[in-house]
Amino acid sequence: MNPSFKLLHTALSVDAIRPVMANDASGAHVVFIGTVRNHNRGESVTHLEFEAYESMAIKELERIAEKLKARFPIHAVVLHHRLGRVDVGQDAVIAVVSAAHRQAAFEACEVLMHELKQTVPIWKKEYTLSGEVWVTPTP
Repeated sequence: MNPSFKLLHTALSVDAIRPVMANDASGAHVVFIGTVRNHNRGESVTHLEFEAYESMAIKELERIAEKLKARFPIHAVVLHHRLGRVDVGQDAVIAVVSAAHRQAAFEACEVLMHELKQTVPIWKKEYTLSGEVWVTPTP
């Protein structure tokens, strides 16, 4: 299996991920793109900021990839996540899981995103017209 994880302060791109997920045995590439929306909990959102314990985040993503590999017949797991300021309409995360068949790719991608939110030390602060709030537990 070919895992690839990056935490970036620059714009994310599916095109940058495509070479990593290329595999002639893969018939399915499930791509999840998480984009900053303009509202949350009834408030207008202006932007988000992400912070991470970077070395620990990469180690945790590698652990998750091993778990996925043991559970699903997948070929590649790729996740790129933005750090710093991310404006409305910009991508905050791109995750890709490749497999021979779509069911394994879809299921593994869903688990990847769930685990990302639950265990990877990346924290999100939301900025609204009325102030700012940590959406995830503070660093």
